Amino acid sequence: MPEAFSITAEAIAEERARVGDDLDRFDIGRVIKKDELELRSLGPQDLHLRILAVSVEHNVDHAALADTTNIAEARGGKIYPGNSAVAEVIETGAQVTRFKPGDIVITHCNGEPDIYGYPIYIWAYDTPDSIGWYGREAVVGDWQVVSAPLDCGLNLWEIAALPLRAPTAYHLWRRALGIFRVKVSREQLATVQVLGFGGGVSELFLMLAHHEGHHAISCAGSPERRKHLEGLGIETIDQTEFNRFASRDDTKGFIRRVREMTGGAGAHIVCDMLRGPVFPAGLAACARGGVNVSAGWQLSMNVQYNSASLSIRQITLDHTHYETVDGCNAATELYGSVFRPTVHDEIYAFEDLPRAVHELHRNTQTGIPIVRVADEMPAAAEALIP
Repeated sequence: MPEAFSITAEAIAEERARVGDDLDRFDIGRVIKKDELELRSLGPQDLHLRILAVSVEHNVDHAALADTTNIAEARGGKIYPGNSAVAEVIETGAQVTRFKPGDIVITHCNGEPDIYGYPIYIWAYDTPDSIGWYGREAVVGDWQVVSAPLDCGLNLWEIAALPLRAPTAYHLWRRALGIFRVKVSREQLATVQVLGFGGGVSELFLMLAHHEGHHAISCAGSPERRKHLEGLGIETIDQTEFNRFASRDDTKGFIRRVREMTGGAGAHIVCDMLRGPVFPAGLAACARGGVNVSAGWQLSMNVQYNSASLSIRQITLDHTHYETVDGCNAATELYGSVFRPTVHDEIYAFEDLPRAVHELHRNTQTGIPIVRVADEMPAAAEALIP
């Protein structure tokens, strides 16, 4: 049976008891543990994959902490996490025609779709019986993967950073701009002021805005991320300069900076996590008629705001989840030409995956964390390793 990392409700309970439910002391490395996985039999429309590299995602952090919901407990006591990967096809089911052994593919995390194609559940998180890709091998339906764009100009680690984040950013951007255009036409305002906070999804969101000719501004604490984005023509603000909005004066100073950078308008579109300290700062920096869009629930499942004030200012808040399968394919077409992610300077070994998740939680990484899973790479992937 191949190796795979798992998260159990028992391990979560033990670690919570050890730290007295103080999540600041919680050691995620004690919860994500190497395990073995019995793969299901290959069905007629399935693929047997050998995982090459994976990206560490925030929903794995939540699964280990059980801070929003105890998903391991809800899934029967154990989950095998991992929402994005680059993999090699090693076997195909009898009815598979789109892929063949030796193909390099990327995964997406769509679970059960709704009537419009949007996922109700996320694969390897709350989709029943789903097995993620933090393991050596996996069996999935052929609908669950996309051909990897090996000739897009990105290296292997950059490609591995994008399968979950790129569709999320793509979805956020098209929704945010679409909502804004319901209120303000292109004829009224052709160039939109766009502000993004923080991490990997936000930087890709800003790359899309910049690519389409809009004025993009990143507010991030990471100097490595700011330097990377500045090299792409995206302006930046050092979030630590405003003490991560710890006081009203910090927020006021930030608002002044945003207005100076936007000709007094403020941000027409804001991409944040719709909670935590950046939320009130982002709302305050919004231009009249602005849109604040977010995915996930990094710090909390709840958010508060003054609905009367937002109504008067014509501010729209939009919560998103994830893209359709078609949207995932469309986002993949933008690898290299639009999406050029910031990757953490250490590529983690498979055995170090728990540490990678722990450091993601501690916010100590210089970019998107990547874990190398395969010891030996196929030639096509080996050629893309810097």
